[in-house]
Amino acid sequence: MTTAQRGRPGPRRTLTAEAIVDAALRLLDRRGAEAVSVRGIAAELGVAPNALYTYFPDKSAVLRAVVDRLVGEYDPAALADPARPWRDRLHGLALSLRARLLAHPGAAGLLLGAPMDGPRALALGEALLELLAGAGLDERDAARASYLLIVYVLGAIALEAAELDPALPVPPEADRVAARRAALDAVPEETYPRTAAAARTVSRYITTEQFRWGLDRVLDGLAVKG
Repeated sequence: MTTAQRGRPGPRRTLTAEAIVDAALRLLDRRGAEAVSVRGIAAELGVAPNALYTYFPDKSAVLRAVVDRLVGEYDPAALADPARPWRDRLHGLALSLRARLLAHPGAAGLLLGAPMDGPRALALGEALLELLAGAGLDERDAARASYLLIVYVLGAIALEAAELDPALPVPPEADRVAARRAALDAVPEETYPRTAAAARTVSRYITTEQFRWGLDRVLDGLAVKG
């Protein structure tokens, strides 16, 4: 080996894990979860598919990183702010997660299929446990309450996102309510009388008002220790 060969630098690293997650999110936003593959992400980045394996062992690992990115984008200072009532802090967290995830409806469905065990998700869980302990729950109840909140918030968001087309901008809330009401008006009243009678309320299941109402019912239960 010549001196020139020994001193030749190796190939430049043109990728990062963050860039791969960014590319996966772009694919999700344009075409939905079915379009995301190692080959698809590589094509989006203009690299060979095997280049991704330096950072992620497979597609499922990429999707887990996408979920971790999305659930981790909240303001930790606001969640930990002792000057704000604990309920207000939880409302702020839930609403920020809803806004963030509904901006990526193709990714929201992943919440039901990818484990939340990344560093950002773990940090969120730790912050929730700290907040709930400060609200007066003991260690066992705080852990159960943290899980309950995650199930409600992410489950509600995933169901709402399931009605959206990931390839299109999210319509205004009023337009989505109107579309749901039109579909409910077509339900035969003689067969489903209670559904027909409740059509106005059912059509608003995907509203911020309903999301906050459900969250408040959960928090009401946590505030009553028995």
